Amino acid sequence: MSFNIKEIPTNPFEGQKPGTSGLRKRVKVFQQEHYTENFIQAIFDSIDVKNSTLVIGGDGRYFSPETVQTILKIGSANGVGKFIVGKDSILSTPAASNIIRKYKATGGILLTASHNPGGPNADFGIKYNVSNGGPAPENVTNQIYEKTKTIKSYKVIEAIPVDLSKIGEHTYGPSKVAVIDSVTDYITLLESIFDFPLIKKFLDEHESDFPVLFDGLNGVTGPYARALFVNTFGLPESSIQNCVPLPDFGGFHPDPNLTYAHTLVDAVEKNNIPFGAASDGDGDRNMIYGKGAFVTPSDSVAIIAHWADAIPYFKKGGVKGLARSMPTSKAIDYVAKKKGFEYFEVPTGWKFFGNLMDAGRLSICGEESFGTGSDHIREKDGLWAVIAWLNIIASVNKDSPNKLIGINDLLNEFYSIYGRSFFSRYDYEEVPSEGANALVANLNEALKTGSLDNTVYTATSSSTSFTVSGLYDFEYKDPIDHSVSKNQGQVITFTDGSRVVFRLSGTGSHGATVRMYVERYVAADAGVAELSKPAAEGLQSLIEVALELSKLKEFLGREKPTVITVMNGE
Repeated sequence: MSFNIKEIPTNPFEGQKPGTSGLRKRVKVFQQEHYTENFIQAIFDSIDVKNSTLVIGGDGRYFSPETVQTILKIGSANGVGKFIVGKDSILSTPAASNIIRKYKATGGILLTASHNPGGPNADFGIKYNVSNGGPAPENVTNQIYEKTKTIKSYKVIEAIPVDLSKIGEHTYGPSKVAVIDSVTDYITLLESIFDFPLIKKFLDEHESDFPVLFDGLNGVTGPYARALFVNTFGLPESSIQNCVPLPDFGGFHPDPNLTYAHTLVDAVEKNNIPFGAASDGDGDRNMIYGKGAFVTPSDSVAIIAHWADAIPYFKKGGVKGLARSMPTSKAIDYVAKKKGFEYFEVPTGWKFFGNLMDAGRLSICGEESFGTGSDHIREKDGLWAVIAWLNIIASVNKDSPNKLIGINDLLNEFYSIYGRSFFSRYDYEEVPSEGANALVANLNEALKTGSLDNTVYTATSSSTSFTVSGLYDFEYKDPIDHSVSKNQGQVITFTDGSRVVFRLSGTGSHGATVRMYVERYVAADAGVAELSKPAAEGLQSLIEVALELSKLKEFLGREKPTVITVMNGE
């Protein structure tokens, strides 16, 4: 078959620097002439593209179908041997990671802006994943960025668009394009990890007293959830909602938290549903929420680690290690210490987990921003976490025929063994950069002089006192590749095991974002009344002290944060 390759002259665009999660901008930015083409060509200029195999897919957000065709045109012109594309350009981020690993692809290009809103006036993103299925490391993203700064042309093949609605293999110029079912391989993967027969048996036996509800928030996980809950577990159609992927997510902000996943929260509370769950736009985040029972991401990953033996994948292969991002509560640390597992505290960013997984030193990990996962792939995985919880609940109830054990029972048992880490995050968005920098400088000065060490602060609301035991700037030395990540956040520790973390980001034209993470540890012997307090009550004293000692309100000129994420329920 004959085909023509054209070289299109272009000029660089400023600001095409991808992070771990790729390049994210407004749709209208990507729609500029040559903008998307430049970035895609820069990806191909940065990898070994000749005769490569690339996985293509995404969360189905606005501008995805056009961009897939652009990737095919440029990739084929640059020598890609084979493309594996999700039907209708749909592949969740976890499913794409699995496809890359399963079919030993060179890498993948994912079209997603994760949990950010979609639509013509919202967000779009292009992300490159490497051959292990995980996000491209900095040496690759830096190379892509350098190429964007000097690009003079990009290549395209002249060919008609590929019909991505039909499963099968197509010839596309010198390349092959395999359009695959977006769901099948991922369901097969989960079936190899969890005890599907046990879960189905439990759900069948408790159809009336343990209904389940999954909310896809009109993101990519809808088809996967239907395949799992309806087709595999035999639950009624009413067990899923908002499970049709839409380019604008139906107007939702597809972020699975108490604020944005209100459709799940409202339905669970109204209908007394004991087990609910939601996932985000691209399927890598999750929230577990039952009637009167919200599971924090920090607690969720720790409970999964505690009950790992209930999951066949870990029962057979063992747990190699546990890890969390630095701002995430230390709940999983206590599990590791008690069970004798190696554990790690890493900077925010899934690539740090991936290095440990590839080295065989990590099995289960999580982030406080609703990301949970394991070494079955190299991305966080929302539905994996949901099914892990169902597997654990089914296993626990197998040995408890007289009492139905639910989410709150598992939480309370966990607290009685390990204690409880009350946890919340305060986000101060678009604050003046000068004030944010002054806040950080003040903490750095205290770190340098030791002026906060051994100081005592008392909350006026409760007369509870906290003694500062130390202050440090978190730095991570990767034990695998020996890279060093500095300035990852200032951490104030207290003698009772509590801590407060401050992180600064986005000092651009729209100001900065300051995040304050507050964690108060209460030991297991504190008693049921103390361990079962609402989070707002359990954290109130420490939040008062954190605001006072950091002088945050004074530096930022804000009385209240933009967003409060209360991670243990109100």
